[in-house]
Amino acid sequence: MRSASGATYRASLLAACVLLFAVVAAGCQTTQDTAAERQAESKLILEKRERKQQAKSHDQGSKEQ
Repeated sequence: MRSASGATYRASLLAACVLLFAVVAAGCQTTQDTAAERQAESKLILEKRERKQQAKSHDQGSKEQ
């Protein structure tokens, strides 16, 4: 026969595991969101740098003629 305290302990343990899983899942999502934001920022920086280099090389080509 199960005791009431044993059942309460198992229910508490299950609740703690579910809570821990929810926190970890939320943390992973936050990390993924941050990584996506940084990747987008990096992409913009690289695109700006490329446009700047193209404009610079275009200006140098104009001066040579």
